Amino acid sequence: MGVKVGCCGFPKARSNYYEHFKAVEVQQTFYQPPTSKTVERWRAEAPPDFEFTLKAWQLITHESKSPTYRRLTLSWPQRRLGHCGSFRPTEEVQWAWGRTREVALALKAKVVVFQTPASFQPCRENKENLRKFFKEADRGNFLLVWEPRGLWSGDEVQELCRELDLTHGVDPFKAEPQFGEVRYFRIHGITGYRYRFSVKDLPDLKEKCRGKCYCLFNNVSMWIDALAFQALIGERARSPANSI
Repeated sequence: MGVKVGCCGFPKARSNYYEHFKAVEVQQTFYQPPTSKTVERWRAEAPPDFEFTLKAWQLITHESKSPTYRRLTLSWPQRRLGHCGSFRPTEEVQWAWGRTREVALALKAKVVVFQTPASFQPCRENKENLRKFFKEADRGNFLLVWEPRGLWSGDEVQELCRELDLTHGVDPFKAEPQFGEVRYFRIHGITGYRYRFSVKDLPDLKEKCRGKCYCLFNNVSMWIDALAFQALIGERARSPANSI
């Protein structure tokens, strides 16, 4: 079973995290990408086989009315921010993808995750913007993951992922993955962010992991739950001290 286990973000100091896991999904890139110097330092300090995945900048996926923009430090006027989000065919969105791509290359990341909010509904305009963006984007050799929220049907997700060569990112406790040779699971908690996974839950997750698979926990107890799942599937931490 080629499963990589980790967390969405660093719940502990990076040096400690690297001792226990072999992958992380970087969250900072969604709110405001760090400088090239910062991510180059992260790559240099991590073990050679450690894998970074990352969330694409919110300027690509989320409109400026999103509350997540409160953490944006980019000093653009509202007029320019109004051109962002929803994969709009604008210079601002293309620039944001370029910056996301630069960070991914510096981290030697293989996977970039595009998470769309529930407000990005399956209307004709959004579908066309999605198609145009991914058909024209300089995607290099990245595995591009789309995690839609909201009212998208399984058939709609499967059709678009197949057409655009996207991997469907999903919480496997909420829905089934619709497309992609690689499975990319973002595990948010069965009843919400504060959910703590039980010994009965994790074997169910193991059953859903087929072939190459990423299992990245994104709940309050992500550190404990990820370590427990890693032990269940027989993956050892780097450090002999597996304390939680």
